[in-house]
Amino acid sequence: MISKYLTIVAAVVLMSGAALAQNTGAAAPAAPPATSSAAPAATPAPAPAPAATPSVAAPSPSKPAVNPDENPYGLMDIIHKGNPVSLGVLALLAIMSVGSWYIFFVKYFEQSRILGQARSVERRFWSSGTLNEGIDKLPKNSMFRLIAESGVRASQGGTSLVGLNDWIAMSLTRQLEDANARLQGGIAFLASVGSTAPFVGLFGTVWGILQALIAIGVAGQASIDKVAGPVGEALIMTAIGLFVAVPAVLCYNFLVRRNKVITEKLRGFAGDLQTYLISKSK
Repeated sequence: MISKYLTIVAAVVLMSGAALAQNTGAAAPAAPPATSSAAPAATPAPAPAPAATPSVAAPSPSKPAVNPDENPYGLMDIIHKGNPVSLGVLALLAIMSVGSWYIFFVKYFEQSRILGQARSVERRFWSSGTLNEGIDKLPKNSMFRLIAESGVRASQGGTSLVGLNDWIAMSLTRQLEDANARLQGGIAFLASVGSTAPFVGLFGTVWGILQALIAIGVAGQASIDKVAGPVGEALIMTAIGLFVAVPAVLCYNFLVRRNKVITEKLRGFAGDLQTYLISKSK
């Protein structure tokens, strides 16, 4: 009987010991989580370091330097990046412009010199004692001197087929035509430039629009960045064509008007000389 009680007590003691051991084993692993949870709590301390990095990396997107004075759609861009056709049109317009201004200044100074000689004819030629003396007073390259020499030569001998008056008139007329041809030299170039330069610029305009249409077809959409360059090139070509043509037309009209004044002075001098030679002969 007593042995039964002892057996029961021993079983209870063993069961309580096993339960205590299980509770102790379950509580022991609970300690590491405390340390592991404490570790992450301490790690956020370095977190402010990433907050400082954006301030250092921020300037990098705005670092690329862009020149505000550079125009990607201007004349210099056409010169540097243009295709052979646009460069050829630009070179042709430049040659027209330079040639027009060169001819204008050359003819202007030539006409000014002749007008100055016309003012000195009355003082030097007609105030002389003889024709030869008056001719010697005129400049060697003067048109008035050439006309006077031609008239004097004609008055010294005619032909049996033509009278002296007609012979002198024919000689002076021939000399006047030569002088007029000399005055007209180069002016036809101004007329040609004034009439063709707008169409040369128009060709550059058409070519630029064609390039814009090709860019739209390749891109598949009409975005402004695809067509801005070719359209800008087209407008520049039109402007250059007008810039070349308008001054050429104005210079042409100005020189032609001065040529008419010079021609009238030459005709008047030739008529007076013919009258003097005929009356002197008689």
